[in-house]
Amino acid sequence: MIVTLTANPSLDRTIVLADVLRPGDVQAAAGSREDAGGKGINVSRVVAAAGIPTLAVLPLADDDPFDAAVRHAGVPALRVPVAGLTRANVTITDPAGTTTKLNLAGATLDAAEATAVIDAVVAASADADWLVLAGSLPPGAGDDFYVRVVAAVRAAGHTPRIAVDASGPALRAVVEHAHVDLIKPNDEELAELAGVDLRPDEDAAASVLAVARGLVPDRVAAALVTLGAAGAVLVTAEGAWQGSPPPIEVASTVGAGDSSLAGYLLAEVAGAPAPDRLRSAIRYGAAAASLPGTQAPTPSDLPSGDVPVRALAHRP
Repeated sequence: MIVTLTANPSLDRTIVLADVLRPGDVQAAAGSREDAGGKGINVSRVVAAAGIPTLAVLPLADDDPFDAAVRHAGVPALRVPVAGLTRANVTITDPAGTTTKLNLAGATLDAAEATAVIDAVVAASADADWLVLAGSLPPGAGDDFYVRVVAAVRAAGHTPRIAVDASGPALRAVVEHAHVDLIKPNDEELAELAGVDLRPDEDAAASVLAVARGLVPDRVAAALVTLGAAGAVLVTAEGAWQGSPPPIEVASTVGAGDSSLAGYLLAEVAGAPAPDRLRSAIRYGAAAASLPGTQAPTPSDLPSGDVPVRALAHRP
């Protein structure tokens, strides 16, 4: 069982253009779609499509139209009643695969609602193998919200491994105070976390490894760092590896990182070794990038091309 928390869900509206985006101009859309979004929900959608039990925890008002999108996604969900309505995010993609995103902040989560969400996660995690805390935090939750979730789950005696896919102050708080089993930043989020600049003229994998080794294993057990078209790097206490994606035609990069995390977890619960967990992460991320909108790739969507993985040697 893989349980996810999406504290700040979103209705993801994707608009597909027939030509490049021209700011300030009027353009006709070639197509559009709507998906139940938010990082945790995206992870659960991929996990469910692979036939592995999952439960998505999310705050949701009784009269929120977003519930229809959740039901359409076919994801088992634990809804925590709140007053605010789910935000809508807009993604614009062009034929070249260039993605422009407009993300709203989301409804405010008050103290009682935040406590109710934490209590729901604790209850859902009783028999979970993994708990995924993913995405931005809504106004009112506080930068330490994920830290409080982790503490509550552990205080209850539950022992799921915990993965966090966040950025900025929320990720920094987790790394400083929670010592989780896995973080999944991209290279820019990792650099922000460490307060360093990753030079574009340097080897991306080597640069990421140097930064991640400052965190793993002392502050987090492992780090899966996505590099976009350059693949991903996995760093654990036992070693580090870099993998390259197979060739694909990019349709939309929205949700690709979430699918990478799901692919990693699917391989992990199947008992795969670290290099194969990295391969699965990259293959699922590539599959998501080849699909329009925020679609969850299924096993049949995975690209068949090779995913080369090499071990990385740390150079102090």
